[in-house]
Amino acid sequence: MSELLFDYGLFLLKVITVTGAVIAVLVVPLVLVSRNKGDTAARVEVENLNERYDAMAEGLQAALLPRRQFKALAKQRKARRKVRQKQADDERPRVFVLDFDGDIKASEVASLREEISAVLLVARADDEVFLRLGSAGGMVHAYGLAASQLARLRERGIPLTVAVDKVAASGGYMMACVADRIIAAPFAILGSIGVLMQLPNFNRLLKKHDIDYEQITAGEYKRTLTLFGENTDKARDKVREEIEQTHVLFKQFISRYRPEVDIEQVATGEHWFASQALERKLVDELKTSDDYLLERRETADLYRVSYSVRKGLGDRLAEFFVRLGARLSGLWGRQAREGALSG
Repeated sequence: MSELLFDYGLFLLKVITVTGAVIAVLVVPLVLVSRNKGDTAARVEVENLNERYDAMAEGLQAALLPRRQFKALAKQRKARRKVRQKQADDERPRVFVLDFDGDIKASEVASLREEISAVLLVARADDEVFLRLGSAGGMVHAYGLAASQLARLRERGIPLTVAVDKVAASGGYMMACVADRIIAAPFAILGSIGVLMQLPNFNRLLKKHDIDYEQITAGEYKRTLTLFGENTDKARDKVREEIEQTHVLFKQFISRYRPEVDIEQVATGEHWFASQALERKLVDELKTSDDYLLERRETADLYRVSYSVRKGLGDRLAEFFVRLGARLSGLWGRQAREGALSG
């Protein structure tokens, strides 16, 4: 049995090898051609959330209500839509809904900057930007840029509301504090106004195995703490100084946009649930983003704005074959392990 599985695994490995060669021959030219033709498109997509909510309500009512009652409600909705359309013609207020799901590098700032630029091109004084924010923080310079993008709205006089349903900590709160108003779900986590740096050091391991590590720099502090060199107290002191300076800038930034906050009380690196953050004036109101949007839909037109890059045919084919190859490899690996165990 084990020999059969081994032979099958060997055959499957050959198939994977041949498949990889075919992919290289067929897909790579397609990728190159599609890129040369510019077969990718970056665009701003807009979704009318009022219509989305109306469709949700109609679908549920159609299933729950008697036919006559449903028809009566349908007439009422139609009348309300006509009124809303007339209000829209009279420049009814608009709420532009953005989303930011932050990782350690604040990777979505690339999309955020395009979305904000698009909004600024069309926004009126009575419009509003509503950002659903979720982030546990990350790199200082990355979140500094993300916060600066939100500050563009403040500088142009466009009201900004930030909603935190789960977490806005550290760099995430740096972004949130720029808003005119912060709302948060009761158990959302906010705060962590501090700065952290950590890294492993393998110097003793290298010495144990008689491995030398050389590092040549020009400038006393070109490199302070390192992964492989022997760290000194002087280098540690320099890093502590830089971290303290960053913390001071962080506190100044928050005080600029939320002067009502007792910054020394909250800038301890601690985090709080939103109900506790409200007492410390880090939050203005306890409310989920869903409740806020349902309320605003009665008086404003809601538009979700998102920036996306559509991949070309070659790129999509390449991703498909890479996933296929990974699945085949995984299958062969499982078969090989089962064969080894049964043998």
